[in-house]
Amino acid sequence: MKTTRLEAFSDGVLAIIITIMVLEMKVPHGAELAALKPLIPHFFSYVLSFIYVGIYWNNHHHLFQAAKQVSGGVLWANLHLLFWLSLFPLTTDWMGENQLAATPTAVYGFVLLMAAIAYQILEYTIIAKEGRGSLLASAIGGDWKGKLSPALYFAAIPLSFLRPWIANGLYVLVALLWLVPDRRIERALTNRRGDR
Repeated sequence: MKTTRLEAFSDGVLAIIITIMVLEMKVPHGAELAALKPLIPHFFSYVLSFIYVGIYWNNHHHLFQAAKQVSGGVLWANLHLLFWLSLFPLTTDWMGENQLAATPTAVYGFVLLMAAIAYQILEYTIIAKEGRGSLLASAIGGDWKGKLSPALYFAAIPLSFLRPWIANGLYVLVALLWLVPDRRIERALTNRRGDR
């Protein structure tokens, strides 16, 4: 199976996730700027989650530029990733509604951790299908960001109960690490085309 159906389905799911997140934003009661103040934590959690969904969408696109075919294992690994990403609206809203409180912040971190693990499983499943000599395997290399991100999420979860602002700072830090699109796959594709 070619990757186009999987990519189209994933794009649709990610678009729905963003739509649900924005619909959870409540209109302030009042016409003055002060009415926006209670919405700041919710807006912060929305922006952070929007950036994360954008990062996953961008890297997912690059990932499937490198993949040639889709197997049943790749389909299930992709659904596993989409499951965790589909929980972003719930955890985003819960964290924002509760002013970035400890438990919602920890649960948000857990969902981020599981999404990161699911993305790595998807990468490894594609590499297992296409082989160690595949374009994706050579492009990923050591994948220091892919290993550092789950470690930071894992550290942030217990920190949420001590200092939620530190946990949120770690979530922002990981987003900043990934904000610049991952160019490894683009470079590998360019190099492979140049070799032909």
